[in-house]
Amino acid sequence: MKVLFIHQNFPAQFKHLAAAVAKSPANQVVFITKRKEASIKGVRKLVYRPSRESSPSTHRYLRGLENAVLHGQAVARLCLTLERQGFVPDLVIAHPGWGEALFVKDVFPNAPLLNYFEFFYHAEGADAGFEDKVTMESRARLRTRNALHLLNLEACDWGMSPTRWQWSQHPAPYRGKISIVHDGIDTQAVKPVINRRLTLPNGQRLSREDEVVTFVSRNLEPYRGFHKFMYAVEQICRRRPRAQFLIVGGDDVSYGRRLPEGRSYRKQLLSEVSVDRERVHFLGRLPYRKFLSVLQVSSTHVYLTYPFVLSWSLLEAMAAGCLIIGSATPPVEEVIEDGTNGLLVDFFSPAEIADRVDQVLAHPTRMAHIRQAARETVLARYDLRGHCLPRQLRLIQDLVVGRIPPSGAKSSEQSSARLERIVAKH
Repeated sequence: MKVLFIHQNFPAQFKHLAAAVAKSPANQVVFITKRKEASIKGVRKLVYRPSRESSPSTHRYLRGLENAVLHGQAVARLCLTLERQGFVPDLVIAHPGWGEALFVKDVFPNAPLLNYFEFFYHAEGADAGFEDKVTMESRARLRTRNALHLLNLEACDWGMSPTRWQWSQHPAPYRGKISIVHDGIDTQAVKPVINRRLTLPNGQRLSREDEVVTFVSRNLEPYRGFHKFMYAVEQICRRRPRAQFLIVGGDDVSYGRRLPEGRSYRKQLLSEVSVDRERVHFLGRLPYRKFLSVLQVSSTHVYLTYPFVLSWSLLEAMAAGCLIIGSATPPVEEVIEDGTNGLLVDFFSPAEIADRVDQVLAHPTRMAHIRQAARETVLARYDLRGHCLPRQLRLIQDLVVGRIPPSGAKSSEQSSARLERIVAKH
């Protein structure tokens, strides 16, 4: 096969899938991206750049859509170059969220287009209005923002979405052509290591014998509950003088509102709470092996999120055997059942978060079965080699030979009923 991958942040969700397709010498794999760094064996990478950014004179509701068109144009030009070079794909797999896939079907009309659908926005029931009031202005912005996603839903031949809740956010008329397939967790690499030792930048060494509270987010921001966590840290610091806090994440903003004048949420929260700076360790963004070591020494791992995209880090923490304290929000509740494979808390209650952490640290061995159940959940539902990658490869084969793949609408009645209960509760 000739397969074209498109994602602005190479390789992102397609890391394992692109490598698996490229593993066969009979396949030709090209990856179009904005990111110059990194590579995958057997994958030819092409880097694009939009010709310009959206104009300041463009209506503020439409600047994102104009940027998407500019991204789509740049990718289309590279696709035309590939066509002139004789590379006409049998399949295109794209993340269309920034517009890159907009014109792919116009260049390669006979190639099936498989889009990765991560999120569809709503004024109620998801991230919008979860903490801030939804205004007419924000409603209008969201409706216009979804124009790009509707174009992508219409243009593609099929779609895939990583979780049932994320799939359910898409308009009902399109769900019938979206399969629910997670990217997959490499549970051979991400696993418990009981005797793991971690050396911090200050030279301090930690292990599972210590009281270690971990928190991970690509960036430390409200969408991932960083502010609620820090208010909880303030309480835990007072209660547990031996507790150490390992916080992984950058100072940028991935989702939601930025602070004025380039200020970070980390600095803002440190000015609002009173914590022991000797025990609260901000580790920034870490190399992957170091990140896994953080999870492997964790006594309890706190994961909080708006009703939004589910983070890989939650499933990786579960696969590493962490005792999860997660927010009782729909993306988390799809994965974690309170008291079975993790503990759930009210996102808005730092006191409840602190109480749960205290409960775990006070009885370090009592919840070993919950740790084990967390890993077993990932093995059963999100394991890369045993579950997710085979389903992705079957999806590819179905599209290439013209078969209709199974959609999320045909998934088990049990998981559908559970999602309905979660949504009804909120």
